[in-house]
Amino acid sequence: MQSAQSSSGESSGEEELDDVAILAAAVSALGSEEARLERAEKRQPSRRYLRRPQLLPNPRCDTPWQVLYDSQDDRAFITTMGIDCGTFEYILESGFRAQWESEAIPRPDADPTGAPRLGRRSLTAEGALGLIYHYLTSAMPDTALQQIFALVPSTVSRYRAFAMTILCNTLRKIPEAAIEWWATEEECRQDSDLICARHPLLQDAIGSIDGLNLLTASSDDTDIENATYNGWLHGHFTSCVFTFSPQGLIKAAVLNAPGSWHDAKIARPIYDKLRDRTPPGYYLVADTAFPRGTNSIAGRIQAPLKAGQTVPANLQEQEAVLARNRQLLSFRQTAEWGMRQLRAGFGRLRLPLDINDPEGRLELLEVCARSCNVRAVRVGINEIRTVYMRYWQEAEDNDIWTDFDNVIFGELQRRDRVARFHLVVVDA
Repeated sequence: MQSAQSSSGESSGEEELDDVAILAAAVSALGSEEARLERAEKRQPSRRYLRRPQLLPNPRCDTPWQVLYDSQDDRAFITTMGIDCGTFEYILESGFRAQWESEAIPRPDADPTGAPRLGRRSLTAEGALGLIYHYLTSAMPDTALQQIFALVPSTVSRYRAFAMTILCNTLRKIPEAAIEWWATEEECRQDSDLICARHPLLQDAIGSIDGLNLLTASSDDTDIENATYNGWLHGHFTSCVFTFSPQGLIKAAVLNAPGSWHDAKIARPIYDKLRDRTPPGYYLVADTAFPRGTNSIAGRIQAPLKAGQTVPANLQEQEAVLARNRQLLSFRQTAEWGMRQLRAGFGRLRLPLDINDPEGRLELLEVCARSCNVRAVRVGINEIRTVYMRYWQEAEDNDIWTDFDNVIFGELQRRDRVARFHLVVVDA
């Protein structure tokens, strides 16, 4: 009897221990879940995206984008996308629609060679083109794109990447988007005449050239971080070099170079074009800091005088040198206008570029550069083109043109931001 009672007591004690262990495990699990929910609640304010319940129910019906598109208002299109209605339809019908409707949207859980299911897509071809130009021409966050197009975050990123590739392919086929060097002496002479009409002392100048540094995110990879770090600007950048014609067109572009590279290294392809593909005597204008290449292209890139540079002692020669220098300085400003056109017209370039996606970065830069040419030709939004294209001179007689020159260019000269850099001769 004593043995049986002892065994029964031990058994009940073990059961009580098991109950306590189960209860402790339950309390631990409950506490862990409560802690997870609390952490999630703390993170909630930083989740910068919208879900379907916070968006309009149908991306194809009554969204802000649909209202904008149905308005077919040029001013509204230019304000939001930088292009007018005619240019939008031109790009759409030049290959964008065909590729959007004939290819499957890349995704990891779908066959990339399969037939597209257009009826299941949230956006039509018009919506996809509108999405990518809203993205390019502004610095808006993805939440704004979600609200405009009524799309969830994953759809925004997937459609945006696919539409960017299609737009790049389409722009490569559009003549107005071409980035082409001067092919003949006649083309060089035509642009030189446009410049001489404004700056008669700049005989044989055909364009301007300058570098552009775009802020880029830093990388965890030390090699990439060192390559993109620009010691002069004290930051991480992607560097480009552009050549602009007086018609406001980008004639050459070297894109997506590491920010640590010097402009002389980046501009080598343009130096080669100046040496091998440009008729003798024609040249580009740059600022004093831009490298003018080797002796093989001596005189092909000209710049204003530097402070402290020697000028002729003869007063007449001195005045001639200074007069030409003022015109070099004035025309050099066209490169600044071109860079401002890129930055202002494509707000996405004002945000740090993705350091971990070099192919996507190059695609973005190419699309912006080609779209800039399309806007200049078809929409006319280009400060260089406005100043140097002689529409008024061809339409009116020389007297009226002279009057406009006094009014328009006088105002431009008063607003000239580089006037303070004009040199004054002083005795040594």
